[in-house]
Amino acid sequence: MSDPTAAVLDDLRDESEEVDRIVGELSPAGWARETPAPGWRVAHQIAHLAWTDAVALLAVTAPGAFAAEAAKALAAPRTFVDEGAQEGAAQPPAELLAHWRAGRKRLAEALRAAPPGSRIPWYGPPMSAASMATARLMETWAHGQDIADALDAVRKPTARLRHIARLGVRTRDYAFTVRGLTPPAEPFRVELSGPGGELWTYGPEDAEQRVTGPALDFCLLVAQRAHRADLALYARGADADRWLGIAQVFAGPPGRGRAPGGAGSPDRLAEGV
Repeated sequence: MSDPTAAVLDDLRDESEEVDRIVGELSPAGWARETPAPGWRVAHQIAHLAWTDAVALLAVTAPGAFAAEAAKALAAPRTFVDEGAQEGAAQPPAELLAHWRAGRKRLAEALRAAPPGSRIPWYGPPMSAASMATARLMETWAHGQDIADALDAVRKPTARLRHIARLGVRTRDYAFTVRGLTPPAEPFRVELSGPGGELWTYGPEDAEQRVTGPALDFCLLVAQRAHRADLALYARGADADRWLGIAQVFAGPPGRGRAPGGAGSPDRLAEGV
């Protein structure tokens, strides 16, 4: 039987290396380029990834110390992420890049060594090593998209999107509850076309509420890297339609999302090539 943690960690490594190739040879001006996230330069994006990897490593290896970090976050829920990114972005680019590379390697080693069935504390419910790796892949892809948009770089969608799509489906109820809304009682059917033309399906075939479209568009939506108006996603049913307006795969307060026609629109990406 294959190890799901090993498989997603392999994909996390590949996703990280793709982002690394984009920033690895940047000039200082490139690191200072503004990204679609207000106030965040390219350096902030990499600093955030490095910071989150470090906190995740703490959660895996020293749960007590992580609890103290989580308490700090609860005391400043709307500022602690920006503060971590700002601190890291103040480093010289070469140091920041080396820090991110070393940190993500240590985290991968710790997750591979985690005992089967173990639960890792986090800012939300505890999660498995495989789920932690999936969350890190989602963030790496999403912040990598911010960097690509800032630099006008083109990224080819890959089958690694399946992890983000699955996570997007699983966080449906969270998107409602984080906004103080009651999640729909009935399951949805989600049908997505993968980058290679394959079909990814979730939920019962006979569900009344349905979402269909390209997997790339769905991932951009749930990661709030593109506006729904710029995406080829179709909802059947009032609840499914409402979900597409609030979908959020990441933890934390409701995101502001992107304006229509902005960065992250699929017409700026090389889907299927």
